[in-house]
Amino acid sequence: MAADSPVPLASASDMAGGQFADLVRDYSADTLAQLMIEATRQCEGIAGRRLAPFTAVPESHRATGIDPDELSGSGSMPMDLQGTIGRSYSNALGGGDQVRHVWLNEYAARYPEMWTYSNLQVTLLRSYGGSQTAAAASLIGAENDSGHVWFSLGTFLPVGSMIRLVYDGGYSTVPADLGRACKLLAASLALGEIDPTGTQFGHDRGVLAAQAEAILCNYQHT
Repeated sequence: MAADSPVPLASASDMAGGQFADLVRDYSADTLAQLMIEATRQCEGIAGRRLAPFTAVPESHRATGIDPDELSGSGSMPMDLQGTIGRSYSNALGGGDQVRHVWLNEYAARYPEMWTYSNLQVTLLRSYGGSQTAAAASLIGAENDSGHVWFSLGTFLPVGSMIRLVYDGGYSTVPADLGRACKLLAASLALGEIDPTGTQFGHDRGVLAAQAEAILCNYQHT
């Protein structure tokens, strides 16, 4: 089984050199690195979204609807030879039933300038049968602050089709408050292992976890 190995929101050296150094002074390098990974995943669990950089996350969405205000946008597009069965390219493709938008599940809840997307791959499985890999030139986005991907006019994507996506993303620069939340949760985890009664090191697990949750609530879906 492959090991879970994200880039942690706070590094082992951040933990060992900070205010919680006393809690992890006896941890081996590998054990401390694993602690920071576990704390990172806890941060993501509380926030209900990916935060650390990720690779090849798969998603699937059902294609639903189109904004009525956009229907006229393709009404005057020139036809190609395959479009001559209708009065316009839009009509030839059944423009009133085409989908133009999809929203990725993972995006930056805060600080979109620190977030990065890459390697977006989109496969369209049409409701009537057949599939197609969407060319990069037919996509606008994804947008860091919303996950919005916009299909350009003329993309043949009927309502009810399946949209499969694979992409990389996450905070390429970790916001400072997320780094602190990761250290707080790592300290709470360490206390649970070495001082379950909370009497030896002067830290309260409940207080540490509550401080982390107060930060992470700002990253939750609203």
